[in-house]
Amino acid sequence: MKILMTVTVSVMGLILCAITAEAKTNVTSQPFGKLPDGTPIEIYTLNDGRVEARIMTYGGTVVSLRVPDRKGQAADVVLGFDNLDGYVANNNNKGTAFFGALIGRYANRIAHATFTLDGKKYEVPKNDGDHSLHGGTHGFNNVVWKAKTIANGIELTYLSKDGEAGYPGNLTTVVRYTLVKGNLRIDYSATTDKDTVLNLTNHSYFNLAGQGNGDILGHQLTLDASRFTPVDATLIPTGELKSVELTPFDFRKPTAIGSRINADDEQLHRGRGYDHNWVLDAKGGTLAEAAQVYEPNSGRVLRVLTDQPGIQFYSGNFLDGTIKGKGGVAYQHRSGLCLETQHFPDSPNHPAFPSTELKPGQKFHSVTVYSFSAK
Repeated sequence: MKILMTVTVSVMGLILCAITAEAKTNVTSQPFGKLPDGTPIEIYTLNDGRVEARIMTYGGTVVSLRVPDRKGQAADVVLGFDNLDGYVANNNNKGTAFFGALIGRYANRIAHATFTLDGKKYEVPKNDGDHSLHGGTHGFNNVVWKAKTIANGIELTYLSKDGEAGYPGNLTTVVRYTLVKGNLRIDYSATTDKDTVLNLTNHSYFNLAGQGNGDILGHQLTLDASRFTPVDATLIPTGELKSVELTPFDFRKPTAIGSRINADDEQLHRGRGYDHNWVLDAKGGTLAEAAQVYEPNSGRVLRVLTDQPGIQFYSGNFLDGTIKGKGGVAYQHRSGLCLETQHFPDSPNHPAFPSTELKPGQKFHSVTVYSFSAK
C-alpha cells in the first residue's frame, strides 16, 4: 500500500508539472530597429508552444501571429510588415491601414473632429475628411510604449499628456498582452486626472488562410449581434440601432463574408463593403463571445471574446494592392479583416450610445481575447 501511494503521488506530481509546463509561455525580446529620431524599438516574442505572437513597442503593434492549421502547420495570420521601416512609413494616420496597432485615445470616428464634454468644446485632429479617425494624426498607433515582461506576456504603458491630440487629461494607459493555450488576451486599463473620453482597441487584420494568401471572402463569420449602427455617407453613425433581420448585416449564423458583400444595399455602398459597428447582444460589462471566424481550407478558427458593447467588422475594403507587406506581397482588396472590440463610433456626440467618459478616480478596464483553434 505504501509503495502504491508513493507511485500515485509521483504520477500526480508529473501530471501537475506537465500542466504547469503547458501553461507557461516563453517570453523573449530583441531590438527591432530605430525610429528616424533614433529611438530604439524592441520586439517581444510570446510562445506558448502552440501559438507565437510578436509584439513591438512602436504602437504596441501585433507584428505577427503564427497559428497552426488542422494539420498542425503554422502560418502567420495577421497582415503587416517584415521590419520597423514598413510600419513607420505606413503609420502617417492619413490613409494608413493601422496594421496590428493599439488604437487611442479614441478608436473609430469622431464626427467633424469635435465633441463637447462638461460644457466645453474640444477639437481633435482631422485625418478622415472632416472627421477624426483612430485618434487623429497623433494616435496611440505611432507612439512608443514602455514595456516590461510579466507572467505569460508583456505589459505596455503610455502616458498621454493633457492636451495631446486635443484630448483633455493626463491619461495613463496600461495594456497587457498575455498568451496561454492559444488565447491571446488583451487587458486594457486607464486612469485620468481630468474628465475625458476614451475608446481603445487593437487593429489587427486577420487572414486565417495565412497573410498574403488570397482574400477573406470565403471566411465564415458569426457575430453575436441582432443590431448594428447604420452610417451616413461619410461613415458617421446616424444614431439609429437597426435590426440586422433581412439585411446583409445578419451574421447571427455562420455566413461566408463574400456571400452578400456586393449586394445592392445602401449601407454596403457607403462602406464599400462592411465597415460598421455591430451592437453586441451581450451588451458589454462581462466577457462573452462576440464573433467567430472559420476558414474552411485551413480549418483555423478565431473566436473573439470581449466585455465591450460593440465590435467593428471591417472587410479590408480600402486595401487596393498599393501596400506591399511581409515578403513583398501586395495586399489586395479585402485580403484581411478586422474585428475591433470597442464602444460605438462617435459616442461622445451621441448621448444615447453607451458612455465613453472617464473621470478622475475611476479606472477603465476592459478585456478582449483572440482565441485560436482548428477543426
